[in-house]
Amino acid sequence: MSIASSCSRWLSTDTPATRTQARLGATYRFLRRLLRHPIGVAGLVLVGLMVLAALLAPWLPLADPVAQSLGERLMPPSAQHLLGTDTLGRDLLSRVVYGARPTLAIVMMVLLASVPVGLLIGAAAGLWGGWLDAVLMRLSDVFMAFPRLILAIAVAATLSSGLWTAVIAIALTGWPPYARVARAEVVSLRRAEFIQAATALGVSRTRLLLRHALPLCLPSALVRAALDAPGIVLIVSGLGFLGLGLPPPAPEWGAMVAEGRAIVFEAWWVSTLPGLMILMLSLGFNFLGDALRDVVEKK
Repeated sequence: MSIASSCSRWLSTDTPATRTQARLGATYRFLRRLLRHPIGVAGLVLVGLMVLAALLAPWLPLADPVAQSLGERLMPPSAQHLLGTDTLGRDLLSRVVYGARPTLAIVMMVLLASVPVGLLIGAAAGLWGGWLDAVLMRLSDVFMAFPRLILAIAVAATLSSGLWTAVIAIALTGWPPYARVARAEVVSLRRAEFIQAATALGVSRTRLLLRHALPLCLPSALVRAALDAPGIVLIVSGLGFLGLGLPPPAPEWGAMVAEGRAIVFEAWWVSTLPGLMILMLSLGFNFLGDALRDVVEKK
């Protein structure tokens, strides 16, 4: 088919209404296939329950997560304290639920920072090529050369502890994998017929990047983000375990595990229960990522 005929077909079909209708149809089919995947449903349930509990934590009938009661320290699970208390007598159920909030917030902010940056860099490198491709890919190589956890520890140790410190520390090395995936997909489609038709119509490079290249990278980026989330959870927990996460007395799963490691045989619930929450959240994201990968590959 000639470029002229491709242009005329593209003009007749690429309207806002048809684009919106196509996106809605594709989204509906995508969700329907995902809900038919048992592992995907299990992952959605695990992640959804933790997100719901974290969002509703201030309105749930929970004790104050930072209120201390030394007379009730290290109480085992009971009717008064369903998950027991920690070394300072704080209710462990409340701290476990509230501890999900900073972890999920950091995961969300890291993905919101690293995914768009990685997609823009990778799609621009793949679409435009040349010296820009070489410079951007070498830059991603530099960041990928640093182990994520080691760089996160170095940044968190340099800056003051806090939520934004953890986000910056993890996001610095989070964008290169998305850039690599986006570049590979865009390079394979650079000579596609619809790209040539858009170029023949005089579409600018920026519009090609934002309206054509980036949407093609979104499915694989979504899968990558779901599979990347467990690693972010573990890094956040690792920073908290080392005392580089949120400052005390803020509830944080990694810090809670570190608090109970010395008394794990006397009061197993102090470190075991937040450790199980880390496991379940990571498992939920892994299940969801595996299901998303299967759904995307079957498209």
